Amino acid sequence: MHMSTTYSGPDTLLGAALAPMDWTRAVSLVFAFSLFNAAAAQFSLNIGPIPITGQSFAVTLTGALLGSRLGAMALVAYILEGCCGLPFFAHGAGGLGVLLGVTGGYIVSFPAAAYITGAFAEHGWDRRFMSAAAAMAIGSVVILAAGWSWLVVLKTPPAAAFNIGVLPFIAGDIIKVWLAAAVLPTGWAILKRKASQSPDAKG
Repeated sequence: MHMSTTYSGPDTLLGAALAPMDWTRAVSLVFAFSLFNAAAAQFSLNIGPIPITGQSFAVTLTGALLGSRLGAMALVAYILEGCCGLPFFAHGAGGLGVLLGVTGGYIVSFPAAAYITGAFAEHGWDRRFMSAAAAMAIGSVVILAAGWSWLVVLKTPPAAAFNIGVLPFIAGDIIKVWLAAAVLPTGWAILKRKASQSPDAKG
């Protein structure tokens, strides 16, 4: 019985750029973006018990570029790699114990945030600035809400959990959202321009 090697890629920027997508390429992208998120975790600024990192940007961008399924898979792979002891979490930390600490809520929400952002991208939200910003913002809210909720589970009073786990990150997330919202539609415009200039393009 013949098994098809073609993967029906999502209608996202990266999916369109790399079409046709096969399973080997899809798996490679999942692995590559898990490493991208590991690298983003190392860019951290200590402002309290929870550092500011580039992860919310990396997570939502992963979803927007790979789509819901591959994006979520990339973040699941990232978490598994970190839990296995690889130094992939913030400050080069690794091991299952990290998920039980103050940053655990953010980390476990990453696949869901990537999936949601990717689902919006698959429906064309990444092609215009305002809708791209909205998709990225929703993904960021998922991460912050999960982080806040976990702090409350760890017996932090809700107001204090907000001041520690949400408030310090709002300004940075707004900047990240606007950057991604500018990059994604620009990428689509470049891709469309190249397609129109292709010798195979009809016209």
